[in-house]
Amino acid sequence: MGYAIAEAAIRRGAKVLLVTGPTAIKPPAAAEVTKIESAEEMRQAVLKLLPEASIVIKTAAVADYRTKDAADQKIKRKGPLTLELEPTTDILAELARHKKNQLIIGFAAETQNVLENARKKLSSKSLDAIVVNDVSREGVGFDSDRNAVTIISHHEVVEVPETTKWEVAQRVLDQVVRLRSKVAAR
Repeated sequence: MGYAIAEAAIRRGAKVLLVTGPTAIKPPAAAEVTKIESAEEMRQAVLKLLPEASIVIKTAAVADYRTKDAADQKIKRKGPLTLELEPTTDILAELARHKKNQLIIGFAAETQNVLENARKKLSSKSLDAIVVNDVSREGVGFDSDRNAVTIISHHEVVEVPETTKWEVAQRVLDQVVRLRSKVAAR
């Protein structure tokens, strides 16, 4: 989804700074790409690039937890194993806390109470809008060229029924343009 939005933004004339983890998908050629491998590397990269951005669209599904104590060596099989996890930093909320005049658009992958959870995130993370999709639905979202989302801002809710990720990207960018116009009019 992030690559589709990046490509669509480039085709609309935007300069795109793309922070991406490992993937088999080739990033848009015109994007300025920063490659990362961990949630902490992503956090550092997006905070570093934030001052250059006027709009941040954060599509990445970053892990909410990581192992507390990573082993230095292979752990030999000795029976059951318990891993202790600790939360990763909430990059999206941190971006919103550091923003100046940028629009911050988040994504939420939900499996239950989809709209309710998305509205809570919109508010608690101080976002300008959130794009939510129900990842429990088969055939859309992860590992698919199709998606179905709801775009929620403080003033409206826009349903985007199942379609290509390219078309979803267009609809997301249409809403970003509308939000930017409202902010500029203030």
